[in-house]
Amino acid sequence: MFKVLVSDPISDLGIQQLAEAADVQVDKKTGLSESELIEIIGEYDALLVRSQTKVTEAIMTAGTRLKVVGRAGVGVDNIDLPAATGRGIIVINAPDGNTITTCEHAFAMMMALARHIPQAYAKTVGGEWDRKFLGVELRNKKLGVLGMGRIGSEVAKRAKAFGMDILGYDPFLTEERAEKQGVKLSSVDDIVKNADFITVHTPLTPETKHMISTAQFAVMKKGMRIINCARGGVVDEAALVEAIDQGIVAGAAFDVFEQEPPAPDHPFLNNPKIIVTPHLGASTVEAQENVAIDVSEQVLHILRDEPFKNAVNMPPVASSVMNKLQPYFSIGEKLGSFASQLTTAAVKSIRIEYAGELSEVDVQPLTRYIIKGVLSRHLGSEVNIVNSLHLAKIRDLNIQVNSSSTTKGFTNLITVTLVEQDDQQRSVSGTLLYGYGERIVQVNEFPIDSAPDSHLLLISHNDQPGIIGSMGTLLGGNDVNIATMQVGRKVVGGEAVMLLSVDKEVPKNVLTELVGLPAINSAQEITL
Repeated sequence: MFKVLVSDPISDLGIQQLAEAADVQVDKKTGLSESELIEIIGEYDALLVRSQTKVTEAIMTAGTRLKVVGRAGVGVDNIDLPAATGRGIIVINAPDGNTITTCEHAFAMMMALARHIPQAYAKTVGGEWDRKFLGVELRNKKLGVLGMGRIGSEVAKRAKAFGMDILGYDPFLTEERAEKQGVKLSSVDDIVKNADFITVHTPLTPETKHMISTAQFAVMKKGMRIINCARGGVVDEAALVEAIDQGIVAGAAFDVFEQEPPAPDHPFLNNPKIIVTPHLGASTVEAQENVAIDVSEQVLHILRDEPFKNAVNMPPVASSVMNKLQPYFSIGEKLGSFASQLTTAAVKSIRIEYAGELSEVDVQPLTRYIIKGVLSRHLGSEVNIVNSLHLAKIRDLNIQVNSSSTTKGFTNLITVTLVEQDDQQRSVSGTLLYGYGERIVQVNEFPIDSAPDSHLLLISHNDQPGIIGSMGTLLGGNDVNIATMQVGRKVVGGEAVMLLSVDKEVPKNVLTELVGLPAINSAQEITL
């Protein structure tokens, strides 16, 4: 039974699939302090949060069973990602669930800003009939969109329907994609100098912090307007207030602040030219349900060791690439484990070679599984696909990944080679064969063809008559049943290997007896 803790208010409908899962127990305990959370987190396999709970390193250290932290939303500023990665905890979010609702809020803020709606409303309900609020139309205005991701693209689409000209900036926006979206590809400087409205849709990073500040306001059109429904800190708040006072900026609409909630004396709160809302971008019934549903589904996949997506402490992978890689995750991890069990000394480097169609795609997700297999021999459950590269790095393991389109007789071939401190190399190769599934096709320099079953017996011997018979007799006499056996050799009468699949663990005394047989050089069990 997996235990999931929900520590922030999250839609019941959104977590329904978790609550109804037969193998999951869900506890909702909101409003906990850090110390209260630390006291109980050790009982749980997963933690679901929104933005209120700060998931600190101390909390994750106490969460000895934690496999995943799910953020029902996009931003993960409240989660210590380096600490999560170091402990092998997967952090997932819901990047698509609140796209439309945040887009609509940004557009509502822009329209309210253009027509002074909040200010006019306040005066009207206050008993003052003031018709002097003179707004501006959106039609024929230039809208600068800083960040043409999911939300920014949706805002641009709606702005075009209002007759606006769109200037779009994004570090990954190509000329071709901009043209398809009806957007003029622009730099930040171009947007700052030419836009009548600017809307911000970037994450907060060292590169985007205060990307709009005093220098940018100094060259803006007089009377421009700015909207931020993304992250506090992208726009320098103090510089914005100064620009409004100087008449450069006619007004601003902010749903986010550098510090939330803002201090009671924050200059935005009493400025008649600034509209503010308390971080409501994702606050619709539909969005809250959607993000909770998305995160709950992925948490369930992770707990059950099923394929998942939206891990923010792993590189994003296109679905088309993931579809190609996913069938190889299992064999990749087994090859790493197999190679590790061949070693007899400390490993200083890991070399992974991809041949065939795998050379055409980004194989990092598959590499993570292979490294996990290598490290699991010594680190056990401490290592997983999230922290495998991190754990290898802090152990000074040199990882080399090479790709070649040469098929070597297979559609795809994966070779894992471990180099020991004395420069001895141990390698194993594997693939997927149509109709046969996972196969090990080479061990060190010996060709072989065997399924990577749970219990394998690798025997090195001299190629001579009678070896198989004596070995089979010894195993049978010790109640060890052989399921399959494959023999690999390079030359007749030379050194050879046998790879046997057996039904259960082979006792150590039996391995010792095997090595005592004539012509057998070594015998070791490989457990996958």
